Amino acid sequence: MNSRVEQSDSAGDIVKYVLALVLVAAGLFAFYWFEGQWPNVARVLSAGGGVVAGVVVFLTSRKGAQVREFLSESRFELRKVVWPKRQEATRTTWVVILVVVAISLLLAFFDVIVQAAVKWLLAR
Repeated sequence: MNSRVEQSDSAGDIVKYVLALVLVAAGLFAFYWFEGQWPNVARVLSAGGGVVAGVVVFLTSRKGAQVREFLSESRFELRKVVWPKRQEATRTTWVVILVVVAISLLLAFFDVIVQAAVKWLLAR
């Protein structure tokens, strides 16, 4: 990410944040308020439309631009990832399973030993 001096939000951005929240809240309000009056499809579309409209308004603000830049940089970095082949992933999965089983058995053994020691001490 770029190292920039953070600036405070302008009045226009604050209005956009509030408008985005109002749009999301309105969509959710319509979803619950019109239960039984509107078909479920219309209620889901109202909630989805409110969320989408809120996100669109938010993305036009300065913070929204930062979010878009972050997502763009993240996508660029994901292209650099060397993903394992299927065979390598399968082998690694088996190693993890075997280690988990071994540690589970070791902890169970220690649990039995501690339990026997506590019973022996309490029996005295």
